[in-house]
Amino acid sequence: MVFSRIFRTIVDILTEILNVMTLNCVVVDDSAIQRLSIVKLVENHPNLNLIAEYSSALETKNGLNTHQVDLIFLDIEMPVLNGFELLDVLNNKPQIIFVTGKTEYAFKAFNYDATDYLHKPITRERFNVAVEKALEQHKLILDFNEEEGEHIFVKSNLKKRKVYIKDIKWIEALGDYVKLVTEDSSLVVLSTMKSFESELPEGKFLRIHKSYIVNLDKIDRFNSKNVEVGAYEIPLSRNKKTQLVDALNNI
Repeated sequence: MVFSRIFRTIVDILTEILNVMTLNCVVVDDSAIQRLSIVKLVENHPNLNLIAEYSSALETKNGLNTHQVDLIFLDIEMPVLNGFELLDVLNNKPQIIFVTGKTEYAFKAFNYDATDYLHKPITRERFNVAVEKALEQHKLILDFNEEEGEHIFVKSNLKKRKVYIKDIKWIEALGDYVKLVTEDSSLVVLSTMKSFESELPEGKFLRIHKSYIVNLDKIDRFNSKNVEVGAYEIPLSRNKKTQLVDALNNI
């Protein structure tokens, strides 16, 4: 038992030391062969996490509505919508690394504020240079957003993760753990509800049920039995309704 605890402690320490910045990325290319070559480079890079691969701009546009993406490896010449036309219709644009067999688009890519422009065929060395540029840009964005709002650090899957208070939707009890639900993900954290509640800023969250703490800013509607956060219904304890009304009036 002692050895097991020591081993887990060592693993935790090593994991935190080796923890590196990771970019969630997608690969977009209508050529299956070209797409596979980029996917292999992505999967072998320690700082990249492949979320999805797409064969068309339209497929990509739909996919980006359901995934949080930091970086797109984007082919330019594709049917129906080309790479530039895809960027024209995106509301929130991740970093872009264009991947194409032609050099003639390089100047236009610059106008789209591309992180880099890779010319096929792509060597591993040139690919790694482009990724380094993306990592540096991502770090600058993170540093710029450092004061964007209050945040807490939680430990999930042996990694310390920063979570902005404004992004938390609700917290749900899961036995000896809690599930932290944010705008784009869910994290399972080893903690009691009472302990986690003490980490949250006063006046912004309310425990409305023995198994739920909700961000008051995320509440869309409520009745005597439930609180609605988007399409999700969270049970409301009978003795918490008055407290909820008072809390919402004080926001």
